[in-house]
Amino acid sequence: MNTLTNRYLAATLRSVPAPRREEIASELRASIEDMIEDRTGGGQDATTAEREVLTELGNPDLLAAQYADRRLQLIGPTYYLVWLRLLKLLLSFIPALAGTVVAIVTAAEGKGFGAIGTGVVVALHVAVHISFWLTLVFALIERSQTTVELPEWSLDQLPDAPVHRGIPLADTIASVVMLVVTIVYLPFQHYQSWVHDTDGDNLPILDPALWSFWLPALIVVLVASVIFEIVKYRIGRWTWTLFGVKALLNVAFAVPLMWLALTDRLLNPALAERLSWLAEADNRNALGLAIALGAAVVMVWDLVDTAIKTRRQTA
Repeated sequence: MNTLTNRYLAATLRSVPAPRREEIASELRASIEDMIEDRTGGGQDATTAEREVLTELGNPDLLAAQYADRRLQLIGPTYYLVWLRLLKLLLSFIPALAGTVVAIVTAAEGKGFGAIGTGVVVALHVAVHISFWLTLVFALIERSQTTVELPEWSLDQLPDAPVHRGIPLADTIASVVMLVVTIVYLPFQHYQSWVHDTDGDNLPILDPALWSFWLPALIVVLVASVIFEIVKYRIGRWTWTLFGVKALLNVAFAVPLMWLALTDRLLNPALAERLSWLAEADNRNALGLAIALGAAVVMVWDLVDTAIKTRRQTA
């Protein structure tokens, strides 16, 4: 008969091991009948009692998992922390390493900035594969109920208490990345830029004559700034000495940049051949003034912000 009880039993038994189905069927049917009988004995309609009993028993798949002693989870608590720790460890360096290697190789093949996109895509693919295969391995271990000897937790594994730092790591990383990108761009634009001459050859944005002194000097200042950022983070807080060094580096970079921009020595004169609006002296002077003002605003803003931080942390 296609009763609700029979349908419930069929839905439950399909998910339990075959050798136990007859035993579980007899046990579960008897339990259902007893529960229905208790309700009908109190005057409840048999059909209503059956529906309420089966509703209380819940999803037959959940009930089948209880009978089969089967976990309804991908990775249970036994292996979850090990899986999570290993996943974090692998994702912390392998995707970035793979993406960087591919980007370098692609750049060496002459694809320019397109190499960055290729490296990012490869890094994402590697991250997805690591997550999938590691999770699959732990899920199989969980399902097979294989006994794995896991190291016991001890107090020695407790991490050190976090130390409040006046200079966050994120700020240091951001500053170093920006400085490194600037250092790399200065020679890169000499060989690959977005402007080309009539023959299709590259036109550097900055005047090539600056390589005789000014560009190497600015690169030295930028490298010193990278070292300063690392030292500053190691110290962990702003001091007036650090502020003085920061101010010196800012002035050493901004003032020459402003002077070169205002005297029309910063940009490549050959750009006027391809960008007609640069052929006019007024336009070049206006652009130089804008660059100089921008450099001045950034320098002053940075020094004011640094002075405020230094005052707070030395008070």
